[in-house]
Amino acid sequence: MIGEHRYALSSRWTGNRGTGTSGYRDYDRSVTISIDGKPSVDVSSDRPFRGDGSKWNPEDLLLAALSECHLLSYLHACVQAGVVVVSYDDEATGTMVEDGRGGGAFTEVILHPRVVVADDAMIPAALAAHHQAHEWCFIANSVNFPVRHEATVRVAE
Repeated sequence: MIGEHRYALSSRWTGNRGTGTSGYRDYDRSVTISIDGKPSVDVSSDRPFRGDGSKWNPEDLLLAALSECHLLSYLHACVQAGVVVVSYDDEATGTMVEDGRGGGAFTEVILHPRVVVADDAMIPAALAAHHQAHEWCFIANSVNFPVRHEATVRVAE
């Protein structure tokens, strides 16, 4: 299926403390993101950038998008390969480096999927499915830094 898919959301800054952006320390970095028909999410910048550390930030959301996209692509690859996945967990990590001029960029993300399959004979195909999942992952194919995988696969007890 080849097609074009469009996505839309609304971002609303909720951090005006009464004086707007009159000074760098005079406003809160809180934002509410909304998509029709879905719960709104309160987000902020990361704590080092004067944000609320209890809220999701753009860096968290990027890491989450990469992890979830790989997971969903992986499950599909396993179905096609005849691999029965009974459990999947990931502990994704990412590195972002500031450039000293107010900007920066992610330099890499490493996904650490821990997969449990139904049968011993499925382990080789389960490991190979990570490559196919990476090829299919829309988000990983949209970023300009490496997304690596350090996967483990074991058999259900």
